[in-house]
Amino acid sequence: MLVVPLQINGKDVTTSKTIDVTNPSTSSVIHKASSAGIPEALAAVEAAEAAFPAWSDLPANQRRDIFLKAADILERRMEEVGKWQEEEAGATTFYSTGFDAPNAVNQLRDVAGKISGIEGTVPSLQDPKRGALVMKEPYGVILGVSPWNATYTLGFRSVTFAIAAGNTAVFKASETAPRSLGVIGTVFREAGLPDGVLNVIQTAPEDAAAVTKALIEHPTVKKINFTGSTAVGRQIAKLAGENLKPVLMELGGKAPAIVLADADLALAASMCALGAFMHSGQICMSTERVIVDKSISKEFAEQMKSAIEAMFPSSGEPLVLVSGVGVKKNKALLKDAKSKGAEILYGDINAEEAAPERMRPVVVKGVKKEMDLYYTESFGPTVSLIEVENEDEAIKIANDTEYGLASSVFTKDLARGFRVAKRIESGAVHINSMTVHDEAALPHGGVKGSGWGRFGAPGLDEWVKTKTITFLK
Repeated sequence: MLVVPLQINGKDVTTSKTIDVTNPSTSSVIHKASSAGIPEALAAVEAAEAAFPAWSDLPANQRRDIFLKAADILERRMEEVGKWQEEEAGATTFYSTGFDAPNAVNQLRDVAGKISGIEGTVPSLQDPKRGALVMKEPYGVILGVSPWNATYTLGFRSVTFAIAAGNTAVFKASETAPRSLGVIGTVFREAGLPDGVLNVIQTAPEDAAAVTKALIEHPTVKKINFTGSTAVGRQIAKLAGENLKPVLMELGGKAPAIVLADADLALAASMCALGAFMHSGQICMSTERVIVDKSISKEFAEQMKSAIEAMFPSSGEPLVLVSGVGVKKNKALLKDAKSKGAEILYGDINAEEAAPERMRPVVVKGVKKEMDLYYTESFGPTVSLIEVENEDEAIKIANDTEYGLASSVFTKDLARGFRVAKRIESGAVHINSMTVHDEAALPHGGVKGSGWGRFGAPGLDEWVKTKTITFLK
C-alpha cells in the first residue's frame, strides 16, 4: 500500500509511524501517510533555516521563473491531482478540477507577477545632512498550517506568498488529505525550488498539538499562518502570543447572504444554492444563512428549491462529507432547531443514507436565537432561511454572529448594494454573487472570530518586515 512521505530538505522521508487515510466516499483506507514527530518537525525547520540565506538573496526574476514553471506543472497534472482530492476529501470533479486546482494555478501565476514588486521608500528627514532608507525584508522561516477542504487553493496559499517574498517554509499539511497536499511540495520540487526552501510534513492527530507547539516555539520560526477552525485558531494564537510571533489567521465563518426585495430572484436562488452546498457546505465561506425580505420570501424559497434540485438532484447521489462526524453534527443542529419550532423547507433530516459520511441538502426556515443552528457554524449541507421586514433588520441579523469572513448581497440597485455592503461586518462582501469567492488578486481574510491578516493583495506586504536605515551624507 502507498505510504505518502514527508518532504524534508528536498528528500522523501518515511517514518515507522503511519496514518491511515480514508476515502469518505467508500469509507475504506486507500493509503497510508508517514507521521512526523517532533524530531522530523525540527529537521524541517532546520532545513528551512539553512536554505534561507541563499533563497532570500536569489534574484527576483529567478524566483519568478520557478513559480511560473510550478504553475505549468500543476496545470499539466490537473486531472491527476484532482482525482487524489476526490479520493481523500470526497470532492466532486466539478470542485476539484473545475474550481480548486485551477484557482491554485492562477494563484501561482499571480504571485509570480508580484515577486519583483517589493519596494521600499526613501523618506525626507528633518536634517538635510541625513538620509534614510525604509526597506522590506523577508522574515525567515514561516510556518504554514492548512486544512483539507480546499486542498490546492488553501495549501498553496499557505506557502506561495511567503516563499515568493524570500522566506522559506515548513508546511504542516492536514493528515486527512496528505497525498493531495503533498502535491504542493512535489510541484515546487519539479519546478526547481532549491532543497529546504519548502518542507512538507503531516502528523497523526494524537501528536498534532505537541508537534505544532514545538514548531511555533522554535526560535527560527518567525511567523505563522493558520487556516482552520476558530477553536484551534485560538490555541495557535495563544501559543504565538506567548512566543511574541506574528500570526495570520483565516478561521471559521457563518456567511450571510442578504436577498433584498428588488433582487433578481433566479440569480439569488442559484447563487445561494451553490454557495451553500458546493463541496457539501464544507467551505469556510459557505452560505450558512439566507436573510430574505419577507415580501419576496415565498417566491424566493420556491426558486431556491428548484435551484437545489437542478444542481443537487434528489434522484442523484447524496453529498459526501469528509467524515460521519459532520453528518451527525448537522443532523443534531437541525433536530434541535425543529424541536424548537423551525420548519424544514427542503430535505429530510431523518433520511438514512448508504454510508455515514453522506447527507443530502437541507433548508430550514424560522431559525431563532435560542436554536443552536442560529450561531453555530454547521460546516455541512445545511442552510437557514431567515425572513426580515426591512434592510436594517437584515443587516442586524447578518452581523449577529461571532464570525465575519464572507457575505453576499443581492439587489438590482448597485448603489444600494454598496450601502449595505459597507454596513456588514465581514472581510468580503460579494454583490450579486455567492459568498464563496477567493482569488489571489484580492485580499482574503476575516474580522471578529474569523481571524485577522490578509492573504493575497496588496502585493507581498504580509510576508515582509520593515527595516529603517539612516545615514549621514
